[in-house]
Amino acid sequence: MAEPVLTIHGVTKHFGAVKALTDVNFTLERGEVHALCGENGAGKSTLMNIIAGVLQPTSGEIRVDGAPVRIASPAVAQSLGIGLVHQEIALCPDATVAENMFMAATNRRRSPFMNYRALERDAQAVMNRLAAIDVRRKVADLPISSQQLVEIAKALTLDCRVLILDEPTAALTETEAQQLFSIIRDLKANGISIIYISHRMAEIFSLCDRVTVFRDGRYVCTDRTADITPDDVVRRMVGREITQLYPDKRDASAPAGKTILSVEGLSDATRFHDVGFELREGEILGIGGLIGSGRTEIAEGICGLRPRTAGSVSLHGVPQKIQSYSDAVKAGIVYLSEDRKGSGVFLEMSIAQNVSVLELKALTNSAGLLKRRAETALAEDFAKKLAVRMSGVEAPVKSLSGGNQQKVAIAKQLAVKPKVILMDEPTRGIDVGAKTEIHRLLRELAQAGIGIIVISSEMPELLGLSDRVLVVREGRIAGELGADEMSEEAVIRLASGLGNEQAAHHAA
Repeated sequence: MAEPVLTIHGVTKHFGAVKALTDVNFTLERGEVHALCGENGAGKSTLMNIIAGVLQPTSGEIRVDGAPVRIASPAVAQSLGIGLVHQEIALCPDATVAENMFMAATNRRRSPFMNYRALERDAQAVMNRLAAIDVRRKVADLPISSQQLVEIAKALTLDCRVLILDEPTAALTETEAQQLFSIIRDLKANGISIIYISHRMAEIFSLCDRVTVFRDGRYVCTDRTADITPDDVVRRMVGREITQLYPDKRDASAPAGKTILSVEGLSDATRFHDVGFELREGEILGIGGLIGSGRTEIAEGICGLRPRTAGSVSLHGVPQKIQSYSDAVKAGIVYLSEDRKGSGVFLEMSIAQNVSVLELKALTNSAGLLKRRAETALAEDFAKKLAVRMSGVEAPVKSLSGGNQQKVAIAKQLAVKPKVILMDEPTRGIDVGAKTEIHRLLRELAQAGIGIIVISSEMPELLGLSDRVLVVREGRIAGELGADEMSEEAVIRLASGLGNEQAAHHAA
């Protein structure tokens, strides 16, 4: 038998008193796609950062082709043929797509002159394998889904032998994801080995040869995907049975609750037009549609984050004058961004500072000084309610796993006691256990009288969580689906412009 291309043996990583990894093992064979699963905080990203040279292990051994190596930096990892596509976007926003894709090669070159024509030609050839994105565009001008594709294309330029993909489809449309799967299969056929981190079981069992499970920073098991089921993987990830991913919905036969939020004729003249709907007490309203359809822009228009040219927003029948996000927060409307790293949390600040940032006025004394004890108590209360895994509320948010960062972002919104919460991709990149906790929390908030609107690209989440679904197409409400009408087919038909008469009957 040939030596594995990559062997991890007894690797441990400590961050001060926190043990992120304890004596973990992992092997990657040549030409295989190997899934790595575990809840957020299980140690997956820590191990990938060690393999990619971003972090150094406290102890343990790494072998490449059977030979011990010390991966002292990302440059060393790249020289060994190891490429990492991070879950979080790590591009230079003011540089072009082409410049981002070939940044590593540019840093190594000795010539003082850059042949931009050749750079753009080579970059476009790689990018065309994934999507029709003009490589001359600045990254800052691209939506999150396109930036994710640039990250993947960047890795494909490195001529990798080992490619690590950390939640690569989290921000992709179904069409983009299928294109990526095709490329992964081609890479595998050419002998490239891939470590695939994902919480989406359908992807894992469609793409991967083997799956390794971590739990609480420790290795649990490795199995061939042909020999196990998705339920087996979930049980090993969480160490317990998860019998119900989505909480019970509102009784569809019960009388409709009072209207909390009313949106009428909302437009910004470019991305959304004549949007109108109502949100009622006790329900979770889902908003579906393809990425780029205008879902996020509608939410931003409601919250004053995007200028609008027409329309009105009312709370409990009272019209609201919302010209900025500050106005929205004062009125009781808050928004959880899909871009956790960019605008969801302040990574360098503490958990306590993040939770209190929208509520500073209430936490300030008459002299204008922040009441630290009150801030700490507020953060500890929400950290407990949301089961945030942390060393303490004074820890920086960047020290948390992605799922726990998302919980802090949610706590920040809840701290202002909102009347309506708009959540854009609330569980993106979060493990199944944390998803269940957040879904349960959203249902409890709805039952407590808070208006909940969820934008989600994950069809099971959209259908499993929502009492009603509005489908957006090209900036307009294409249709509304009630409890007895919701299905993947119905959502896709409306989102793609093939809405049937029954769905059209409910169009706003």
